[in-house]
Amino acid sequence: MLERFVSLAVAGSGGAGVVTTGNLLLDAAARVGWYAYMTRSAGPQIRGGEAAAMIRLGSAPADAHDDHYDLLVAADWESAGRFAAELPLGATSIVLGDPRAGERPPFLVDAPARMLDLPMTALADEIPGGRANMVALGAIAELIGLPDEPLLAAIRHAIGAKGEAAVEASVASLRAGRSAVPDIPDFPRLEPRPAAPGMRWNISGNEATGLGALRGGVRFVAAYPITPATEVLEWMAHGLPRVGGALVQAEDELASINQIVGASYGGVPSLTATSGPGLALMTESLGLAVAAEVPVVVVNVMRGGPSTGIPTKSEQADLNIACYGLHGDAPHLVLAPHSVADCLMTTQWAVHLAESLQTAAIVLTDQATGQARAVIERPAELAFIGQRVVPESVAGYERYALTVNGVSPMAIPGMAGGEYTADGLEHSPSGTPSSQAADHQAQLDKRLRKIAGYNYGEHWAEIDGDADPDVALLTWGSCTGPCREAMARLRAQGWRVRLVAPRLIAPALPGPMAEALAGAPRLLVVEQSHGAQFLRYLRAHYDLPGEVRSLHQPGPLPVRPGTIVARVTNWS
Repeated sequence: MLERFVSLAVAGSGGAGVVTTGNLLLDAAARVGWYAYMTRSAGPQIRGGEAAAMIRLGSAPADAHDDHYDLLVAADWESAGRFAAELPLGATSIVLGDPRAGERPPFLVDAPARMLDLPMTALADEIPGGRANMVALGAIAELIGLPDEPLLAAIRHAIGAKGEAAVEASVASLRAGRSAVPDIPDFPRLEPRPAAPGMRWNISGNEATGLGALRGGVRFVAAYPITPATEVLEWMAHGLPRVGGALVQAEDELASINQIVGASYGGVPSLTATSGPGLALMTESLGLAVAAEVPVVVVNVMRGGPSTGIPTKSEQADLNIACYGLHGDAPHLVLAPHSVADCLMTTQWAVHLAESLQTAAIVLTDQATGQARAVIERPAELAFIGQRVVPESVAGYERYALTVNGVSPMAIPGMAGGEYTADGLEHSPSGTPSSQAADHQAQLDKRLRKIAGYNYGEHWAEIDGDADPDVALLTWGSCTGPCREAMARLRAQGWRVRLVAPRLIAPALPGPMAEALAGAPRLLVVEQSHGAQFLRYLRAHYDLPGEVRSLHQPGPLPVRPGTIVARVTNWS
């Protein structure tokens, strides 16, 4: 079956129900057998300001937006204008705007798209309790071929608790939008498809991260809210008690990281979630976790920086601090999921690795992935549950014994005879503080050996495409989706392409990486950072083959598939 997609965006002022409209579309899409992918963007205001929901619906999964939007619905022109660079339009694009919205912004005056009126506000005013965003939803549904039944079910599910009058007003607004939308015969439409109940999930990256943590065994979370990571904490606040765990909202990031170090020392797998500014505050205590060999997981949902930066938009610029921000030689784990769905697997694996290797793991997602929602296939159950090595006997117990694989038995407080000192000082195998060069060398070697010598298996990276490529695309995190789509387009043009997207960023794995890139005469490194942090990290740790070029750009604009295709096809 030919894969079909439609891309649309809804923009308006804060409180206009833009994101609600997108959420309802995703709910209905899951019910009608479609896949969906939605990211959201907002201004920096605490309340109010502008908001946009960017949505891609299709007959197959998607982890990236297209090069332009087929449809833009603008509740008001001023708000839409603030997203001009984030809402590329093409010659076949349609823009629906409210006649009451005022003067069109400059980016639409010269746009190649067709401009059509949709009196959202006027139609909503004719309905008691009517909402303009529901009028817009009806117009969108009519254009893309989304029937009433799944939409009505989605509306009732979302607002049924507000009473029947609210539901009826929304349904009336929906139907008014269907009736008012202009007829556009050539607009791309999708056909409903059967989908088995329960086989599709409508989930965000932050929610998937929380679920992965629970599946991995996390039972304690301490955290301080920060955009765009807060939803991880909100989801886990409800999820943890169901499995016997607990969440504490700490007074700041310093308290958060120290509380999870303490809880993990006590035997409870623990996690915190933050963004770049919070990670900066946590680095000293992450060093403590590495030195004391206490397993912890820190989820960093990256945003635009430095400093406060752009809190509501995405960037991959925390790679350097995640890999190198700890003082001293402090080997630890850095992982990055490829997509909304992969947040579950990668976080669960991170917990497993941290527990098994008794070290700190940093999971790098970003605003684009964490706050995105997607309709996906139900993820498979994975067997990653971290297992600590505990002493079989406390006779002659040495907490930091120099084992072959670097992992030493970890006694839990309360085990008679298993007492030991755990702090940030260098120590002997027994845990006694030591400034002796021999002890320092031995413990440094031990901490490095356990993560450098571990067999990470096939999960370390996603590798796809041709065995004898003309070009390899090397990327990470949220740039994986655009690269995957670019690979499909290039292969359709006759190019042989391989995609390599490491899920395990640190430690570096030179052997597996060399095998993954073998035979590639050209290598394009794709990332969303101003300083090409990923390329610089790769050059520091790997011998990259062939001719290497970089496609790097800062946020908040996403890397789009067409940009990658153009860079490859115009290589010479």
